[in-house]
Amino acid sequence: MKRQVMKKQQGFTLIELLIVVAIIGILAAVAVPQYQDYTTNSKLAELDSISNSYKTAVAVCAQTEALADCDHDEKGIPDEIATGTYEVLDTLTVVNGVIVAKSVSIGGTVYTRTYTPTVNTSGIKWAMVQS
Repeated sequence: MKRQVMKKQQGFTLIELLIVVAIIGILAAVAVPQYQDYTTNSKLAELDSISNSYKTAVAVCAQTEALADCDHDEKGIPDEIATGTYEVLDTLTVVNGVIVAKSVSIGGTVYTRTYTPTVNTSGIKWAMVQS
């Protein structure tokens, strides 16, 4: 009597491949929006970082002048930033101590952050409004 030699199974079945593709699809559906949020937040953090030097200049100006006298290119506050200077920043202006930073299009949206100073006895406080 002859013995039948069984061939070893090689490769994957169709159902196994479909399960792997489905798992990868689910992971991508979760990961892509998270990554987009991450990149947007990092670009907005860069916008905040650029604005910090202007906040410092306005704070120094507010120690000797009224906030109404703290404009860009005066009293030690740098001139407004023109388009193309930074990758994420479109324009940045300072008028009466209020800093307005407008971003380039980030994910199809242009963000405008307004930093408004308030002088009190303990120093200067900043309120930020994003639109």
